[in-house]
Amino acid sequence: MTYADSGGAPRDDFYNDDVRTLQPRTATVSPIGGTALIPDYLRDTYYWAYLNPRNVKWLDHEWVVRTILWQQHRKLAQAAMLEIEPGQHVLQTACVYGDFSPNLAAHIGPEGKFEVMDVADVQVRQCRSKLAKYENALVRNQDVLYLRDEIFDVICCYFLMHEMPDRYKRGVAHALLKCVPPGGKVVFVDYHKPHWAHPLKPITSLVFDWLEPFAKGLWHTEIAELAGNDRRFEWSKETYFGGLFQKVVATRKDE
Repeated sequence: MTYADSGGAPRDDFYNDDVRTLQPRTATVSPIGGTALIPDYLRDTYYWAYLNPRNVKWLDHEWVVRTILWQQHRKLAQAAMLEIEPGQHVLQTACVYGDFSPNLAAHIGPEGKFEVMDVADVQVRQCRSKLAKYENALVRNQDVLYLRDEIFDVICCYFLMHEMPDRYKRGVAHALLKCVPPGGKVVFVDYHKPHWAHPLKPITSLVFDWLEPFAKGLWHTEIAELAGNDRRFEWSKETYFGGLFQKVVATRKDE
């Protein structure tokens, strides 16, 4: 399915039809009483990592994230923040383990506004505890797939896309593009298909097959393609660490 017509502009009929099919049919609320529905894929595949309260507290440490990302987390986080200016209104599309969110809140500064959204209330509570001292930060229990009329200067999608089935990837990419004004950006930082000779490609492939069944979608499809190559945006991509990671920036053109 594509979200672009022949002129490269998003078609809301495509988007709305797809969102209806993505609405969880047997979803449950999060373990500690959130209001957003937990998608079936998240509950079935990632309960151990993101919904189990005990594991959330154990995994939410900077050393865990750095280990998972082969010690590239700091470089990738800095690459994301290069696209964000102090004083802007910024959305982070899901909670992130480690120090990413507090560092981003500090980077935006007190003159800006920082929002984090997540479907799991256990994640929202954990993130709120990390951001408690930042008066410019707001953490909400909401699914970014269903964003509508809100506008942000920058949307940062940091290691979310690889965790979703491809249809969710498309829906989320399209939803985010609708929420930035001319001059605004959507910044995706995530996995990427590494060079064929990358020494970590075999083990990464095994880990994906075992724990991250949707991640290889980003090995086969460009993020810009998932967003329908929307021509209202200028697209740029940089890769890191032998191509294992990528930063894709969609900057909305002036109208």
